[in-house]
Amino acid sequence: MSDTNRIKEQVSFCIKGELWEQLPKFFAELHPADIAEIINHAPASAHNILFDLLDDETKPDVLAELDDQAEADILDELTNEEISDIVEEMAPDDAADVLGELKEERSEGILELMDEEESEDVRELLQYGEETAGGIMTTDFIAASAAMTASEAIDYIAELDLDEAVYNLYVTDPEGRLTGWIQLWKLIKKANAGMTLDVLADKETISVHTDTDQEAVARLASKYDLSSMPVLDHENRLVGRITVDDIMDVIEEEASEDIFKLAGSDDSELEYTSPLHACKSRLPWLMVTLFAGFVSSLILKRFIDHHIVALSFFVPIIMAMGGNTGIQSSTLIIRGLAVGSITEREVLKLLGRELTVGALMGLICGVVVGLWANFMVGTETSIPAIYLAFTVGVSLFTAMMFAAVFGAFAPLLLNRFKADPAVASGPFVTASNDILALLIYYAITLALIMLRTNMAGG
Repeated sequence: MSDTNRIKEQVSFCIKGELWEQLPKFFAELHPADIAEIINHAPASAHNILFDLLDDETKPDVLAELDDQAEADILDELTNEEISDIVEEMAPDDAADVLGELKEERSEGILELMDEEESEDVRELLQYGEETAGGIMTTDFIAASAAMTASEAIDYIAELDLDEAVYNLYVTDPEGRLTGWIQLWKLIKKANAGMTLDVLADKETISVHTDTDQEAVARLASKYDLSSMPVLDHENRLVGRITVDDIMDVIEEEASEDIFKLAGSDDSELEYTSPLHACKSRLPWLMVTLFAGFVSSLILKRFIDHHIVALSFFVPIIMAMGGNTGIQSSTLIIRGLAVGSITEREVLKLLGRELTVGALMGLICGVVVGLWANFMVGTETSIPAIYLAFTVGVSLFTAMMFAAVFGAFAPLLLNRFKADPAVASGPFVTASNDILALLIYYAITLALIMLRTNMAGG
């Protein structure tokens, strides 16, 4: 690893000094993923220069690892013939990913230049949605008839020309429907040489269909510790497999997407450095927050106009505690939905638990803030300090209890209507809880002051 870091530092020095002739010897010592990382972090003007320095055998592997922006910069400068030569050497799923980023007319032109067999595989993959099992699968897999013996299967595999490593053999019936799978090491055992695949095969096969969402694929692979997963069409015929590297990419992609949504942005900011693009990603949710601030300011204005100024001292505490409680609840629920540990049958139980948690935390924090209010204000207000302390304490208790339930309910509701629950957190929950916390504070204050007035009048 230290040698790789040293080489990367030398490459970085050469790029800064535009010592292009020095780079090929360094690239020859690096893994394609490391070369792709170097190109991704290089200035945009150097993307094509660096890619051109690679040998023809390395270009397909590097192109498959590039970020969207670096890949787009390079593809824009390559001819259709050059792209065709490169993608022909790539695994079908990687080739489909590359061509899927191009305009349809150009993609079609490149497919026409490719070998017929390879272009057909890529065309098949391009018809599926980008975030479905069909969109991330590869058509490179090994399938054999259930009647074949282990020794016959070994001879059959030896004649195949595969672009990716294969560890499992899938067993199919005459119509191509999946009936089981076998790990390759079972085939090479001498005792199994004359046994048929039907006997050796594991019939308990975890599979997905072409339209299965990629997030569901990743959850299944993680749950059952799968290194690859067969993909079936709607007639249960085997059409591809999803490999562990693609599953890992999906997990990383989905995690990044959720994290950015929690912050009111999107993961395209990792690809684009333009301030305008960052502004476009972040501004919509900030405008939601700003609008919520307008509403909060109107509530606060009436609050201060009609009641003692001392009560406004505690508005930041009420809003902050309510917002943080809501974020805690929503983050917990969103993560549970993402990993599949929450089901619809548990919704009421979850909401009840969050209500209890919010009540307990609100009670503790409410008592603490009440004592603080009593100490802070003392005799400096026309309303007895005990009334003010009680008002602030009850308001915080109620606001936190409500925020806990709302923070849990919002992502559950969005998930029920097939929307991404991640958008329910971050700015959405914070802005909503700010408004609701103020309304709760205002309502409780008004109620207690009216109660005191009536008691005094009586």
